[in-house]
Amino acid sequence: MSFADLGLSPDVVKAVTDAGYIDPTPIQEQAIPQVLMGRDLLGCAQTGTGKTAGFTLPMIDILANGRARARMPRSLILEPTRELAAQVSENFDKYGKYCKLTMALLIGGVSFGDQEKLLDRGVDVLIATPGRLLDHFERGRILLNDVKILVIDEADRMLDMGFIPDVEKIVSLLPPLRQTLFFSATMPPEIKRLADAFLQNPREITVARQSTTAETVEQALVVVEDLDKRAALRQLLRSEEIRNAIIFCNRKRDVDIVGKSLSKHGFNAGVLHGDMNQSARTEMLERFKAGDVTVLVASDVAARGIDVAMLSHVFNFDVPIHAEDYVHRIGRTGRAGNLGKAFTFAKPDDTRFVQAIEAIIGRPIPRLTPEGMETLELLSDEEAAAERKNKRRRPDGKSDDRRPRRDARPAGGPRSAEGDAPHVIKTVVAAAPAQRRERV
Repeated sequence: MSFADLGLSPDVVKAVTDAGYIDPTPIQEQAIPQVLMGRDLLGCAQTGTGKTAGFTLPMIDILANGRARARMPRSLILEPTRELAAQVSENFDKYGKYCKLTMALLIGGVSFGDQEKLLDRGVDVLIATPGRLLDHFERGRILLNDVKILVIDEADRMLDMGFIPDVEKIVSLLPPLRQTLFFSATMPPEIKRLADAFLQNPREITVARQSTTAETVEQALVVVEDLDKRAALRQLLRSEEIRNAIIFCNRKRDVDIVGKSLSKHGFNAGVLHGDMNQSARTEMLERFKAGDVTVLVASDVAARGIDVAMLSHVFNFDVPIHAEDYVHRIGRTGRAGNLGKAFTFAKPDDTRFVQAIEAIIGRPIPRLTPEGMETLELLSDEEAAAERKNKRRRPDGKSDDRRPRRDARPAGGPRSAEGDAPHVIKTVVAAAPAQRRERV
């Protein structure tokens, strides 16, 4: 089946052909006709399956007729991160080049004035992160009562980053008579609840088993002591045929440490994390995509939304704390039928995290020992629990409740540079000095 067979207009088909695509992916083949029919859609597909084009292509055709009024967008696409929002806007530019549609991108790190000028002219397509959209709404710069199509993309990431209250507030501001497209890579109970609340008699489309990894990605687990991680990483970077690679760290501070270490040892490395301002993040992404940077060390801000052609390798410098993040991280490689490799470095006491990942992907990750390094095994559950307890015990013998911190803040937290954090106003009461705990 070709794109022309899906009911798309000649202009859209021509733009898709110009982009080098011939055959639609399974989710595109199933989703596009349903969207063109005006039905609500619940799509569940693993990353890299082409679900972005599954909603952008039919939306271009639907919006081709009509005209937007000032500050009243005709469609709204919600994305959890700035990078994802920018990627979707690039898709509209690519596929809509033969159609006269107007578009605005509302993300943090960009001047309100420039965004307001676009809104004042009227836009057919509005792509936004939740926090920035609500900022504009509360400033009286945007009206949402003319939205005919709503897309909630990467819904499970919205949940993980604490944006669900914002999303629910935004949906309450939209007209009840609309078409809603709801996409998610995984479908946990909370996401299913939201889908039931937002959608009316939707067509459900599931491509591949939920939370599976692509067969085109060769996976391996390297068990080493924490202090040996960097040496093991360098060993694999030298022994593998690296075209380009992303290295994921759980903590932003480790991104800088690993990046500086690799540069010191002669690797062409750059860093990307949420504490960087938007212009620096955009510049680094462009350099990486252009090949000026070979190895990108990143926090989970880059786990979704980076679409780098022919990315050859992904390295998890830390085992993801949430098993679903493993799927999204290694999904940066092995895309569009290309082959890729994913290596994960685990400490012996990372047993529960590795087990959670192997449970969600439905198979064990093959073990690998880099040349010249000692072979280690994961500890038993009891041994790992005892090891973690010992690591949390302070020199004075008292326990310390420190835990690894994730890049994304929980719901209701302050704004984060990772995306646009939950739009919640909190009253913060300073703790007494005796009750303060140092966080790491």
